[in-house]
Amino acid sequence: MSGGLLIAGTTSDAGKSVVTAGICRWLVRQGVKVAPFKAQNMSLNSFVTREGAEIGRAQAMQAQAARVEPTALMNPVLLKPGGDRTSQVVLMGRPVGEMSARGFFGTAGPAEQSPSAAGEGPHGGHREALLATVLDCLAQLRGTYDAVICEGAGSPAEINLRRTDIVNMGVARNAGLPVLVVGDIDRGGVFASFFGTVALLSPEDQALVAGFLVNKFRGDVSLLEPGLDMLHGLTGRHTYGVLPFQHGLGIDEEDGLRVSLRGAVRESAVSSPVGEDVLRVAVCAVPLMSNFTDVDALAAEPGVVVRFVDRAEELADADLVVVPGTRGTVGALRWLRERGLADAIARRAAEGRPVLGVCGGYQLLGEHIEDEVESRAGHVDGLGLLPVRVRFAREKTLARPVGTALGEHVEGYEIHHGVAEVTGGDPFMSDAAGRGLDGCRVGSVWGTHWHGSLESDGFRRAFLREVAAAAGRRFVPAPDTSFAALREEQLDRLGDLIEEHADTDALWRLIESGAPQGLPFIPPGAPA
Repeated sequence: MSGGLLIAGTTSDAGKSVVTAGICRWLVRQGVKVAPFKAQNMSLNSFVTREGAEIGRAQAMQAQAARVEPTALMNPVLLKPGGDRTSQVVLMGRPVGEMSARGFFGTAGPAEQSPSAAGEGPHGGHREALLATVLDCLAQLRGTYDAVICEGAGSPAEINLRRTDIVNMGVARNAGLPVLVVGDIDRGGVFASFFGTVALLSPEDQALVAGFLVNKFRGDVSLLEPGLDMLHGLTGRHTYGVLPFQHGLGIDEEDGLRVSLRGAVRESAVSSPVGEDVLRVAVCAVPLMSNFTDVDALAAEPGVVVRFVDRAEELADADLVVVPGTRGTVGALRWLRERGLADAIARRAAEGRPVLGVCGGYQLLGEHIEDEVESRAGHVDGLGLLPVRVRFAREKTLARPVGTALGEHVEGYEIHHGVAEVTGGDPFMSDAAGRGLDGCRVGSVWGTHWHGSLESDGFRRAFLREVAAAAGRRFVPAPDTSFAALREEQLDRLGDLIEEHADTDALWRLIESGAPQGLPFIPPGAPA
């Protein structure tokens, strides 16, 4: 078997990422050697592979679902927004520069491209040139694995972008991949979305769209079946499954929080605390927040309540305040000051109440920042809560460090331009000999560049004990919470969704043999 499939969606957040992961987990349980792939990803949630490449966290999660090690081949192009109009372009796991949207789509002049992105290299931000890299990565994966399950981006029917598309139908047509379109029925309008998606594609692209997959259905499927029959009559295409709505599947999203600000993180299961008290964690929802998945491990602990907040008064009853990573450290610092959150955090520190800064959040807790790279703001005073001075380097640090903290083994990953000079306090992350590796602690204020460190179970429990003691809470961490095991359970649930609610025989044929022949053309098709 040497097959492939592209999972497209009627919209962003239709469920492409979780469906891709679910198919990967279903296939690997059938003994198929499978890998995920996403040609181009736009996300502030990223991950560092073993070889030191930066890719989207969704693809790292999908690789875990496939039980393989993630690599840069699985996400060759990553765009990390730095504002409404510009993004950092990460190519094959390495940043190549900042670029405007017009520059990336190949319509801008040199003035709209950063020197590093628009220089003499073969890519220069032009998507036509990137297609060769994308197809080469996909070919390497298909030569290594029995099947490659590809994820699209947004909608394949963005008619204004089709000419330069390298992630949806552009990949499908060049690689001969069948396409399954996922629609979120919970939003409403799913039949119109399915029909319209196909009808806005060219005849050549339509020939690859094999059918549909309904996601997040609530209720009696028999009531939906007449609509599915009519959809088949209108398009000549089958629906390959109806996946029921399930709580608690919010894992490693790409584009933003699944919940509104001031809402509980994800849809975490409510578990009774082991001790007498709960711990309340407030996460400052800073602009361009990156890797907010860092707090998932806290939310997985029984008795820990995690919320995203954007107002100073919401810190009052928090036992721990987390300042997360951000793609705009200086901008986040300004935002905290404008909203009164900076003063509230400083008062907490003075009162000995716990604060944790991660990556960009760690940097802004320091004394000052020298930034001629990210914001180009020059010298900026930090919050002054940690004896740390930060200088932004053009070269990005990408690493997978291992060490000890609070007497426990800890692992993480680093993604940052800021270089921290620690001038005092106690080291946070250390090597086996007790020498500081990263971060700093002063009283009940901690800071570290290490994303993902709270996924280390022993360290997380030790940290929460320290937080509880400083907060005066009779909270006791559960002795047996395994974040890795919980993640595996979630991925198995995704595999179960596919196995129990999709037409797996038809999926198997699609992956192995491609789109059915003779699929009808649905007018009007793509504009000329």
